[in-house]
Amino acid sequence: MKRFLLKKRGCILALALSAWLILPLAHATTTDTPPNLDERVQALEAYIRNAEPTAPLAGLPGPGHNGWMMTCAALVLFMTLPGLALFYGGLVRKKNILSVLAQCMGIAGLVTLLWWAFGYSLVFGKSTGSPFIGGFEFLFLKGVGAAPNTDYAYWVSHNVFAMYQMMFAIITPALILGAIAERMKFSAVLLFVGLWMVVVYFPLAHMVWGATGLMNGVWNADAAIPAIDFAGGTVVHMSSGWSALVLCLILGPRLGFGKEKMAPHSMVLCMVGTGMLWVGWYGFNAGSALAADGIAANAFMTTTIAAAVAGFVWGLIEMTLRGHASILGFCSGIVAGLVVITPAAGFVDTTGAVIIGIVAAVVPYFAVTKLKAIFKYDDALDTFGVHAVGGTVGALITGFLASGEANANLLGAPATNNGLARLVTHGGLWLEQLKAIGLTLTLSILSTIVLAYLVKSILGGLRPLPEVERQGLDINEHGEEGYID
Repeated sequence: MKRFLLKKRGCILALALSAWLILPLAHATTTDTPPNLDERVQALEAYIRNAEPTAPLAGLPGPGHNGWMMTCAALVLFMTLPGLALFYGGLVRKKNILSVLAQCMGIAGLVTLLWWAFGYSLVFGKSTGSPFIGGFEFLFLKGVGAAPNTDYAYWVSHNVFAMYQMMFAIITPALILGAIAERMKFSAVLLFVGLWMVVVYFPLAHMVWGATGLMNGVWNADAAIPAIDFAGGTVVHMSSGWSALVLCLILGPRLGFGKEKMAPHSMVLCMVGTGMLWVGWYGFNAGSALAADGIAANAFMTTTIAAAVAGFVWGLIEMTLRGHASILGFCSGIVAGLVVITPAAGFVDTTGAVIIGIVAAVVPYFAVTKLKAIFKYDDALDTFGVHAVGGTVGALITGFLASGEANANLLGAPATNNGLARLVTHGGLWLEQLKAIGLTLTLSILSTIVLAYLVKSILGGLRPLPEVERQGLDINEHGEEGYID
């Protein structure tokens, strides 16, 4: 008994010493009375469990969660630069590779300026109280400092959260480039993207992820459409994919489409870009837990499984129907798996991830190989077939596979107030997902039609001159060549 009591006292002393080391008094309290041991331990437990902060840590960022989210922000940027740039760049003809790289880099700079000026505030502010748009309290990132904004993350600095979300805003319009590759003026791309962000992305991102958002089923008790989207099935993939289809139809096909060979110039670059996208996607999906917690761990696992299964199944389909599995097929399958798991990553278990991986291979495969051939639209790099179709399927299938066992937030407050918990438990969530899909489609398609013709009227056209397009965009629009023969 004596040995037990000594051991117990030793444990208590060790815990007390750890608490004193981790929670320095200088930042621990705003009163003259130091917090007692129980308060310190409770605060430390809240940090570890990613629960609501308590004194003496309320208002302070957690170093572990902050470090994870800074890493995830870098990973999501890595998806665009260089991941998407190389993935798309390898798929175009060599005379146009630099145009893709320039468009990705130009979009990164443009979106950053918009995000700083007003984009972040319109998405994640709430001063208007509107379910359609955020507020104006964070214009020019005013007040976005080291302290957490607990409307979104308990232990992540507000500025880190803002930069993480900015990376989503950068990659979303960049996805559109795949459908209009090799035939749109650089100036037209930038003007269209700038307008598209204001009209489509900012409102849609607020509706899905904003604290007062119309479709934020998990965190807005007043959400009129209690839908769920863990990492961007509607916000990122559907919006960009459906807009890409409309824009490529308005532009028309590339010169020589259907008559000349337009094969990818470097499948090596495409494969390298695919690998970078897969690595970066862990920041995209697992990072959307906004903490280094169990939900992030689950999203990390389901993302891995879905991508691997989809790539494998796509290859099997090609072997069965074409007699060989191509590198392009593996790459397309992996990206499709990543796209379809995106809205579900933190809401489904491993079995759900396997199902999603299979569906992600089968449905986009036939969209890419059959649908495009039937309707003869020039979706140059299959943005519509993979991102629009995949994102739509992913948003819908999330409504069937999401479970409270995978993510307890689906069953807790405020989700209980808007009916989400009941829908998850008893079924019917897929109907709310359909509503979110319908609203996303409507906003993306109609806005793109209007914006495309507006940009066309302002610039006198969307496409370069025919002789420029034939010679290549690299040398004519950027004065450089990707390869010197």
